[in-house]
This record gives sequence, structure tokens and C-alpha cells, in this order.
Amino acid sequence: MPHSHPTLTAPPDAAAERQVRATAARARTALVATLVPVLLLTLLGAWWLWPDADARPPVLDTDGPGVVYASGVVTQVRPDATGMDQASARLDRGDEVDLHVPPEYVPELAVGDHVRVAALSAPEVALDAPAGTEPTLTTTYLFVDFERGPPMLLLAAVFAGLVVLVARWRGLAALVGMGVGLGVVGVFTLPALLQGRPAVGVALVTSVVIMYAVLYLAHGVSVRTSTALAGTLVGLVATAGIATWSSGAAHLTGLSGEYALDLMSAAPEVRLRAVLLCGMVLAGLGVLNDVTITQASAVWELHAARPESTWRQLIGRGMRIGRDHIASTVYTIVFAYVGAALPLVLLVSLTDRGLLGVLGSGEIAEEVVRTLVGSIGLVLAIPVTTALAALLVRLSAAPAAAARARDGDDGTAPGAGVPGTTTAGALGAPAGDTVEVPS
Repeated sequence: MPHSHPTLTAPPDAAAERQVRATAARARTALVATLVPVLLLTLLGAWWLWPDADARPPVLDTDGPGVVYASGVVTQVRPDATGMDQASARLDRGDEVDLHVPPEYVPELAVGDHVRVAALSAPEVALDAPAGTEPTLTTTYLFVDFERGPPMLLLAAVFAGLVVLVARWRGLAALVGMGVGLGVVGVFTLPALLQGRPAVGVALVTSVVIMYAVLYLAHGVSVRTSTALAGTLVGLVATAGIATWSSGAAHLTGLSGEYALDLMSAAPEVRLRAVLLCGMVLAGLGVLNDVTITQASAVWELHAARPESTWRQLIGRGMRIGRDHIASTVYTIVFAYVGAALPLVLLVSLTDRGLLGVLGSGEIAEEVVRTLVGSIGLVLAIPVTTALAALLVRLSAAPAAAARARDGDDGTAPGAGVPGTTTAGALGAPAGDTVEVPS
């Protein structure tokens, strides 16, 4: 009667465990060796492109001589009054004055509204006054705009409070990262563009610095966050390259915006095409950050649910999530623009031009190209991030898997497994593969 030898899984020895840990260490080293030089290169680019403090354009003075601004509360609205004195307001200092209100704003005014008022003082002499009469100073009060500060501050406070309440310390870190990003734009990006610095360099330096700050502040320093950052960097480079080509190929000048000529007269050094190109890259920044960190987190969770999954299986499952993300994000980008530019879209819909003629004209063409460029960068970033995450999650989790296999913490006895085989993950081979052990 033939007898059989008992077949047990060969326990991983110390050398195999060291190999696994070395593999994980090499993965982390490769990630650091990629991201640290990128950061150093970015800081070098920021130093090279940093705007000169003495070359800033002069401050644009929006106040005319003799104009003083004040805040007030509307006390009366007279829609049927002749002329422009169609409202009265009580100023903060207590005076009640008549306001000159443009006709289009009269239906929007109501008693109790907080408004901003311009007091315009000018010398005036009556027509029938005798010669040599000294002019008297006459003050005219003009409606400038509504005071929107208090409701906006309330919204900001509610937003920040909810973010911290729901996301806790991570939400607070995200708010800090947002502040850092806006600071980078204000201190570096805007002055650099006003002084005519190269658009692609300014856009990439701005975007990379913001991404490093936002991702690591909000999500912590980890292999998962670094993977999302690497995917974001790929998407940013692709977006910048496509934006550079498309703005030239489509002959986008940046002159179609309503503030283009004012900007040229106020800052002659600025290049409007550069502003447009930089705006394309920055517009895709937030969306790229969203999809890459989501994809990295999804792959990490998929691996945690099924640690035995192979690299190909993780990519396949991660891309099923990524395709849904692509589909939802693309139409989100499109409808975000349609909603923001609805008055322009309504105006264009009244013209007698065909659809292609409308899409290829002026400001519409710029926004269409901006949307397409951002969407292309998004679509490219998702598979790259998914593939990197699938590779790095398995490598970074290999030491833990080996320790569980050694200690039996995975729910089986130490060394237990399929007769005649040992899990390859413990030996540094891809998880899910098996290695025959001779009986």
C-alpha cells in the first residue's frame, strides 16, 4: 500500500523575510528618489522665476479724486421717482442721504439692504450767481454695490466648521493646505505672470508646490499619498504639454475676455496667452488632486479587503472604479462651466450662428479648450495612478504579509496552507502565485 508523506507549507526563513523587507524598502526608496528631486527642481524653478520686487506694475487706482466710500443701510426706495434719486440711505456716520441708483439696480434694492456708497464732492457755482461768487462744495452720493461681506463670511465660517466637524483634524489640515495654495498664487503666480515670466514654468511650479503642500498636509506622509502625488504630477505635465500645443494650434490669444484690454493697459508686460495657458493648468489642478487621491485610496482598500490579489487584479478592480470616476468627473467639469457662464451661453443662444461657429469663437473657444485639456489630463492620470498604486501597495504591504504568515495572524496556523505549496508573497514573489515545495 503506497504511503504518502505529509506535505506542509515551508515556513519563510529569515533570509526570505529580509528579501521581502528589502523589496519594500526599495519601493519606498524609488518613490523618494523620484519625488524629492522633483521638489528640488521645482524650488529651483521658483527661484529662477521669482518676480522682481522692484519691477511690479504700479497699483491700479480705482478711486477718482475727491471720492470717499462709506457704508449705509437703505431706508427708502422710490421706483417711480424721476432722475436717479430713487433711494435713500442712512450712512454709518448717521447722515441720511439721497442715492443716485442706476436703473438696472432699482428693482434689486429693498429697505434694510446694506450698500456701499461713493460720496463724490465737487465745487459748484449756481448759474445765476453773480460774478466772483466762491464755489460751494457739493456732495453727490452714488450707489456702488451691495455689501456682501457679512453673508460671505457667514458662509465661509459654516463651510470651515462643517469641514472640521466631519473630517476633524484632516479637514483642518485641508483648510490649512488651501490657505497655503492661495498664498502661493498671491505671492508667486500673479506677480510672475504680471512681469511676463514663462507661462508653462510658472504654472508647473505653482501646481507642484501646491500639490506637495495640500496632499501631505491633508492626507499625511505615506506611500499612499506619495503614489497619488506621483500620479498627479504625471497628469500636470500632460496637461501643461497639451495646453501649450492646443493654445497655439487653436490660435487662442486671451483677448476675448472682458478684462483683457484693461489688463494690457494696466500691466504692459503681461502676455495674455500666457495667462490663458497658466489658467488651463491651474483649472485642472483641483480635479486631478481629487481623482488621484481617490484612486490611490481605492486600490489600498481593495488590497486590504483581498490581500492575495495580484497586481493585474488590483489594476482591473481599481480601473472599474476609475472609469466611473472619469465618467462623472468629465460631465461635472462641463456643467460647472455651463453654470458659471450661463449668461454668456444664453446670449450666444440668441445669435444666428451655427453650433460650430459659436464653439469656435472668442471666449467660448477658450473655455471649450480649457475643459478638454483638463479632461485629457484627468483621463491620463487615473490609469497611471492606479497602476502605481497597485504596484506599491503590494510592495509596501509585503513585510506585514510575511509577518502574518510567519506568526499565523492571518487566521491559519503558522506554515499552514495548500499542501505542497507556500504562499509566494512570503518569499517576495507576487502574491497569489504558488511555489512548489518538494515533499
